[in-house]
Amino acid sequence: MGEEKLFVELYTDGACSGNPGAGGYGAVLRYKDKTGTYHQKELTAGYKLTTNNRMELLAVIVGLEALKKPCKVEITSDSKYFIDAFEQKWIEGWQKNNWKNASKKPVKNVDLWLRLLQAMKPHEINLVWVKGHNGHEYNERCDELAVASSKSDNLLDDVIQ
Repeated sequence: MGEEKLFVELYTDGACSGNPGAGGYGAVLRYKDKTGTYHQKELTAGYKLTTNNRMELLAVIVGLEALKKPCKVEITSDSKYFIDAFEQKWIEGWQKNNWKNASKKPVKNVDLWLRLLQAMKPHEINLVWVKGHNGHEYNERCDELAVASSKSDNLLDDVIQ
């Protein structure tokens, strides 16, 4: 029998000042070890010119890419863009239609959607939507990280598609 997958909580948020504008993402990874002790890792970065949706997606991607082995991951996000793409099955339609949306226009952020799908592959994923700016401890922390990174001095370049 294989080893049971570790259960990991991934909380994510993106922020953008202007849209497009300077932006950042924040992600918090949490898991409980065999002794019941929680371990937590925070990931964040800021970009000179990006969009809120790109930062929302990048937060999830970076969180998943930080995992070293297949896990059961509960992703908690306030991004309807991210959550609805899966729950409303938009992503399946986009893939079937060669990354065109219902209006036959190219889907935005295809580079990140493809990277996200790759990052999700090894894991068992459960999605949870939370209302943003509503007092959820880890969503608020991710927002703080994202906003702080968007205002930092060493912003990265993003390729907006």
